[in-house]
Amino acid sequence: MKVQTDGSNNYLDNHYIHRSNWLRAAVLGANDGILSTASLAIGIAAASDMREPIVLATLAGLVAGALSMAAGEYVSVSSQTDVEKADIEREIQELADTPEIELGRLAEIYQKRGLKKETALTVAKELTAKDALGAHIRDELGINEISQAKPIQAAFASGTAFTVGGILPLLVAIFLPLKFMEYYLYGFAIFFLIILGGLAAKTGGSSIGKAIIRITFWGTIAMGLTALVGYLFNVNVA
Repeated sequence: MKVQTDGSNNYLDNHYIHRSNWLRAAVLGANDGILSTASLAIGIAAASDMREPIVLATLAGLVAGALSMAAGEYVSVSSQTDVEKADIEREIQELADTPEIELGRLAEIYQKRGLKKETALTVAKELTAKDALGAHIRDELGINEISQAKPIQAAFASGTAFTVGGILPLLVAIFLPLKFMEYYLYGFAIFFLIILGGLAAKTGGSSIGKAIIRITFWGTIAMGLTALVGYLFNVNVA
């Protein structure tokens, strides 16, 4: 169900919040694509002296991860959509059964935001006259076009971003020298993560330095622990 609005979205053009839904899914997908496939490849490379197992494991992780990310994002965001729809349906019923109570609730919301009681009631009446459901969806339920769940968009962004991110470590595993492969994988993965962190921060209008430090720190921990597992088992995968 599309949330109703009462005007243009042009006021969002100079702000970053309207990018939050797809940006979150895309950054999460790309980060997981780089990190999970690189970590998997590093773990296998630390336990094997052959290229084929590394490439095969990385490719399998890429395919499985992309499908899992897309499906998981779709299911989780769809659950949010179901909750939103249920609340909207309930609001429709309440507006039909108890319009005066709903008007009072709307006025109370505006009063808590700083309006005088009389002004709040006037605003509530005018918005109710124009679009009662839209006003309650936006101001009582807190649902708008920015925050509204979009399962298909989130699933596509997450799955596509994971695939793009996962291809990068796969290319390293295919083309770079087998000797010191785990170090190549780690180095390039950190490089890819730094680029991702910088692009995500720039797109979202946040601190590039903080984003790079955060993504590099946790990426190093994840890949380091995975490499440690490979070294501990020290299995020669043939």
